[in-house]
Amino acid sequence: MKLRYITLITVAALFCFADVNAQTPNNKKKTTAKPVAKKPAAKAPVADKKAASLAKSLPVTIDTTKRGGGKTANPVNPVNPNNSLSEEIVVTTAYKPVLAEAVKIRRNPDLEDQEPFKAPLNYNPLDKTLQLNTDIRQFEAMKMPREQPAEVFNNYAKLGGGNLKTTYGELYVNNGGDPGLQLGGFLKHFGQSGSLYQQNYSKEEAGIFGKSIGESSTLSGRVNYSLRNNYFYGYNIMQLPPAGLNADKQHFSALSGEVELAKNTTEEEKQFIYALKLGGYTFSNAYKANENNIVVSGYINQIVGQFYAGLNGSIDFTTVKDSVYNRSNNLIRANPYIKLEGENYKIDAGVKIVSLIGYKNEINIFPAARLEFQIVPKYIRLFAEASGDVDRSSIRDFTEVNPFLGKNINIQDAIDQLDLTVGLKGMLAPGLGFKASIYRNSVKDMPLFVSDFNATQTYNRFNVIYDNGKSRVSGFNGELDYKASDDFDIFGRVEFKDYQLASETQAWNLPKFKLTAGTTIHISKQININGSLMFRGATYDRTGAASQIVNINSFADISGGAEYKVNNKFSIFLQANNLLSNGSQTWLYYPNYGFNIFGGVGYKF
Repeated sequence: MKLRYITLITVAALFCFADVNAQTPNNKKKTTAKPVAKKPAAKAPVADKKAASLAKSLPVTIDTTKRGGGKTANPVNPVNPNNSLSEEIVVTTAYKPVLAEAVKIRRNPDLEDQEPFKAPLNYNPLDKTLQLNTDIRQFEAMKMPREQPAEVFNNYAKLGGGNLKTTYGELYVNNGGDPGLQLGGFLKHFGQSGSLYQQNYSKEEAGIFGKSIGESSTLSGRVNYSLRNNYFYGYNIMQLPPAGLNADKQHFSALSGEVELAKNTTEEEKQFIYALKLGGYTFSNAYKANENNIVVSGYINQIVGQFYAGLNGSIDFTTVKDSVYNRSNNLIRANPYIKLEGENYKIDAGVKIVSLIGYKNEINIFPAARLEFQIVPKYIRLFAEASGDVDRSSIRDFTEVNPFLGKNINIQDAIDQLDLTVGLKGMLAPGLGFKASIYRNSVKDMPLFVSDFNATQTYNRFNVIYDNGKSRVSGFNGELDYKASDDFDIFGRVEFKDYQLASETQAWNLPKFKLTAGTTIHISKQININGSLMFRGATYDRTGAASQIVNINSFADISGGAEYKVNNKFSIFLQANNLLSNGSQTWLYYPNYGFNIFGGVGYKF
């Protein structure tokens, strides 16, 4: 029953709805239909929001009235007999567009978080007052890391021995690292005995020294003593040794000392500096020869920028005594000068005045000039020099060159009247330094060593003679020093000389060629090696009353040594001399010591 009633109610409602929609106005006037109350639309889903928005924008009523007759395109409504048509269309639902499959966009959302990281920024403004000072301020010195000071020893000793009865010893002592006061002393000994009869040699040295550095001046001094011993063992080995060979022992004793006071230099543009020195020595030998010397010397110098002006001077008092003479040989020197020094040049100009007082009285004036000019910046300098002086003859100086001199040596000063030198010096490459010069010297009364042998009297000594007159010595000197690094250094010097004598036929015992070279190699912190080479050209001597000329052959002497540091205190050393063992002769009939080697230990404390 209930179903029947529901069906009847539904049919009745449909008829009523159809009747209302079918009503059409019959009057000619255009009528406007009352708006129909719209039901509230249901909320559209989120996906259809865009469609709902588009539908709201469409007009609700559309007027399709046609004027001038004609049939309407709507078949539902009948044709108006007055050829007019008024139609109202009511939209009651939202427009829902439908897109084709090809127009849809399918895009999956990116679920990865790719937002870049932004570091937090903290701004700390500096609360400083603006400084208007635009001057450049001095940089603060960077603090160096504290270093452990190296262990420093003030004293060391060496002791060794070897073949040829070689004995060797050294001792040095010092007060320490006080920069204002230095005091110390030393002892040395060296002795050898060769294979020939009485071929013995020994030398002892001792000394003390000191230096005190004050605020304005420095005081220094030293005292040394030396004693040398040798025998007259020489004879002609091509002949039988003379019976009762007079191989007496010779010794040379010298005590020397000096004290000096000098003003310290400063960096001031204008300064006055000075120095004063007092020195001297006393010398004696086995022949009772004595030589005493006292020298007072000093200088004053005024510096104004690059300009120097000053005066050097000395007073030299010497007395020489032997078995047949006793004479004085005094010299007074004065050397006024001016100097000008620039970035690329140096100029020294002056004169040297020397007065001889004693066995001879005379005054000599010599030039004292020197010029240096830089021709290749930082590499090569040209220098030229003109000078002269008096070479004081001394028994002590002669015996240091030739220890086999006899007694009553004639003393006569030589005079370098004019010495001219021109040369170059500088660097050829990094670490390679050089010096080359040519010279020509004019010498008056040049001293020469000659043999004074007398076989009948078994006398085998040397004497000193003089080339009376003006001699000329021309030559070339060349030096090279290559220091590849702090661990390797090699150096050499070559000398060529030509002698034009006034009265003698030969420059007795003076070589015309001489080469010296050496090297120092630090293989490691523990091992050091050194070597030396000396080549001397041939020389000539004369013997007998007939002055027979004897040729002394050239020779080479090669030596070398090594040192191994066990630790900071102990070391071991080895030295080998005359590696060629060629029996060479420096002086006629006096062969040098043959191959000898010695070694020992060193200790620092």
